[in-house]
Amino acid sequence: MSVSTTGPGEPDAAPGSMNRKQVLEAMSGLMMGIFVALFASTVVANALPRIVSELGGSQSSYTWVVTTELLAMTATVPLWGKLSDLYNKKLLIQLSLGLFVVGSLVAGFAGNIELLIGSRVAQGIGAGGLTALAQVIMAAIVSPRELGKYSGIFGAVFAVGTIGGPLIGGVMVDISWLGWRWCFFLGVPFAIAAILLLQRTLNLPTIRREVKVDYLGAFLIMTGVSTLLIWSSLAGHQFAWGSWWTVGLVTAGVVILALAVYVESRVAEPILPLSLFRNHTVTLTTLASFLVGVALFGGTVFLSQYFQLSLGKSPTVAGLLSLPMIFGLLVSSTVSGQVISRTGRWKSHLLLGSALMTAGLALLGMIDAHTNLVVLSAFMMVLGVGVGMLMQNLVLVAQNDVDAHDLGTATSTLSFFRSLGGSIGVSALGAVLANRVTALITEGIGPLPGGGDGGTVPNVATLPEPIATVVRTAYGEATSELFLISAPIALLVIVAVAFLRRKPLKTQSGNERLTEETAADAVA
Repeated sequence: MSVSTTGPGEPDAAPGSMNRKQVLEAMSGLMMGIFVALFASTVVANALPRIVSELGGSQSSYTWVVTTELLAMTATVPLWGKLSDLYNKKLLIQLSLGLFVVGSLVAGFAGNIELLIGSRVAQGIGAGGLTALAQVIMAAIVSPRELGKYSGIFGAVFAVGTIGGPLIGGVMVDISWLGWRWCFFLGVPFAIAAILLLQRTLNLPTIRREVKVDYLGAFLIMTGVSTLLIWSSLAGHQFAWGSWWTVGLVTAGVVILALAVYVESRVAEPILPLSLFRNHTVTLTTLASFLVGVALFGGTVFLSQYFQLSLGKSPTVAGLLSLPMIFGLLVSSTVSGQVISRTGRWKSHLLLGSALMTAGLALLGMIDAHTNLVVLSAFMMVLGVGVGMLMQNLVLVAQNDVDAHDLGTATSTLSFFRSLGGSIGVSALGAVLANRVTALITEGIGPLPGGGDGGTVPNVATLPEPIATVVRTAYGEATSELFLISAPIALLVIVAVAFLRRKPLKTQSGNERLTEETAADAVA
């Protein structure tokens, strides 16, 4: 293996290091890529009820539009992470942005719900690359001790992408001469700009390792995970949880994943090295990330539907209603990152963040169709503050405790399990929501012609008031139950974080550590 660490124009740079100006320039391109992923994922949040309704989709289709991207992203994150340890990270992140452009264009021109769902696969694969590579590259150019300072930048980009996405999407849906298709088209120029910006600003070591990528293991992991996610998406809706379909899909998924474990234990360069889980910190942060994914994404992804179908708000207003949660996340992420960089202490931030996240989910379990907006905003802010202190710092703690040559794999492992948890949470809780809506509406007025019984997503504005009241109440009650399910899961995150050992944050960047490790290996 050979490593070249001197960037163009910096012949005297220290091996593996970048000065502050170089870091800020590279970070600008990297943040643009993260913004593209967040914007493209969230811009459809408030438009989905209209999109699914116009394309004749069902409540199950609503879930699949979200789940398909999560599934593709989840299944490919480990492969992207492993490739980042072996090949040029800059080229890989540009490739992932290119896939995002293709998926967005196909989604924008989709004429039916099936093509829209298919286009989300390309978007998901691209998002998998961005999810894994952005954090790997950040760890490569910034030390764990200094990385907290950049959490404010990450939090700002997260806030702009997350706030701007739903808000702009809602506005475009409400403007007749634009329409929902521009929710997908609008992200294309940003993705192209990110590719060009990264080409100009990002200078990384060139790593040459003569190894054979474990594509069989990657295929088995993706197939096994996809099989289980398909089961969790369809169970309770297309077939009963206790049916033979459940037995067949679960058995197939478990067997395929068992084969993946066998293959991974035999190859020289596994996609998910089993030895990585001998590290106490990696194991606990991975578990916590998985639980965060299940609890957080499983509940919050349906909030925009609650705003529109239960509270009767327009897509634009639904976007504005998410501001308190994002504001809480932005402030806590920025302040927490600065304090961690200054003091080097991180565990108290993780404990407080996980406790606040649990409290926020539990409070949201009290909402209904008549919840006061001020109260709702306060609940969402508590959740946002907790997530801001927790999610990104879990990655920081894991990156701090692994060798530099495993940074990509370790980072992608956490991202993989967080996305896996999110996919399971969205699909499983989506099925719970559809079933509860069906039961509550049927109990109130009987099956609703034209949708709203868990089948086709209804347009509440066109329903007679007595029926609309039942539908709004059903969606309000069903959504609150999702948060009541999520809160106990989040409680387990506190337990996992409590067992993490306090270790000082390293003061060298990933590039500098990699240079030292390579030199040590050469001497050995």
